[in-house]
Amino acid sequence: MIIDLNSMPFEVFPHFKDGEKEYNAKMWFDGTTRIMHGLLHPGASIGEHAHIGSAEFIFVLKGKGTVIDDGEPAAIEAGQCTYCPEGHKHSLVNTGTEDLEFYACVPKQ
Repeated sequence: MIIDLNSMPFEVFPHFKDGEKEYNAKMWFDGTTRIMHGLLHPGASIGEHAHIGSAEFIFVLKGKGTVIDDGEPAAIEAGQCTYCPEGHKHSLVNTGTEDLEFYACVPKQ
């Protein structure tokens, strides 16, 4: 199956999960798995949230930021990925000077 995120428009989610500014995303969802192409402008964030019944994998395409896993911050940049297992909390913050662009996948457990 090919999922053509390039043909989808970005949707804007202000203060996503109580984050700062807005989260821009192209999202595909089949009822069990969500695949996203995400974009955070400088200073924007996805607020802290728990994954109950799901997990999340994020692969950074461009930019730099900070991922906060269970309260522990760590720098992340293009070419790196982060994984939030089921039952854990995380957030993502664009702490860089350019857009933070990434792919994410949230499969149901």
